[in-house]
Amino acid sequence: MRLDLAVSQRFGLSRRAARDAVRAGRVDVAGAVTDEPGADVPEDVPIHYDPNRPQRRRVRSRITVLAEDPLFLIVDKPAGLLSVQTAEHESDTLFSRTLSYLQHRYRGRPWAGVVHRLDKDTSGALVFARTREALHSFQEQFRAHSIEREYVALVEGDVAKGGVFDAPLVRDRGDRRRGVAKAGEPGLHAVTHYRPLERFGAATLVSVRLETGRTHQIRVHFSAAGRPLIGDEVYRRRTGPPQRVAAPRQMLHARTLGFAHPETGKPVRAESPLPADFQAILDDLRRRHRGRTPPAGTETETADKKKPRVSSGRSRPKRVD
Repeated sequence: MRLDLAVSQRFGLSRRAARDAVRAGRVDVAGAVTDEPGADVPEDVPIHYDPNRPQRRRVRSRITVLAEDPLFLIVDKPAGLLSVQTAEHESDTLFSRTLSYLQHRYRGRPWAGVVHRLDKDTSGALVFARTREALHSFQEQFRAHSIEREYVALVEGDVAKGGVFDAPLVRDRGDRRRGVAKAGEPGLHAVTHYRPLERFGAATLVSVRLETGRTHQIRVHFSAAGRPLIGDEVYRRRTGPPQRVAAPRQMLHARTLGFAHPETGKPVRAESPLPADFQAILDDLRRRHRGRTPPAGTETETADKKKPRVSSGRSRPKRVD
């Protein structure tokens, strides 16, 4: 169990207050001060919390740490923030905030290696390596497709059953946007697994697991299948019907990240809670859908009777009913 979670449960603190107490050095684990909120502790270990103990050191941070280790740092990326700089050389990115956090927490000149990225308007768990050796380990795991990456997304329409998108992607489909390769056109191998979690008629909450990690892979695959992500203004077809659910960004969240520890090989897993904007839209969909009885012949009622059609090989993903 994470230390901040254990402190929260044992002493009746909010998760944030527990995390702050740990970082301030006000928590002892088995008689020793432990200031890493993500430290793994046994459920029966003695934990002491002294709210009046002077703060040992102040750690300034504009990031939320999901797990911390001498070899890596898993952080919770907010929507609207770039993972790393682009050609515009932005000063405020998740990477720069991570370096600032490490500098104030550990002093000296911190080093962090970029393992992977999330789109600017995608939220969720992202890992940075803290040593070059760890970075090489993560790169090998990504190449071997052994990294566990689960996303949740709200997509337009009713997705009745799960399936797999297996269609290569191209950098430019003809309008300077990424897309699915046409028949006979070379592209990057891309495989996306998905399954519905909640169905609301106008939208479906889906769990998505990546077998490959191409840029915009989830967004492109679902758009090509006729089920664009809610709020995705880039890949939604402009000739399609009006959106029935409004959103300030694409509703895509990296919920789970798992991998083998770069040194010990033991499994590491972190989960990111849904951000407020995603949760608000989901709650609204639940309220609108609760108790609603669709008339005979509507999409929601008949969806279970249809067979899902998914792409395979190098063909274009078909619409998922």
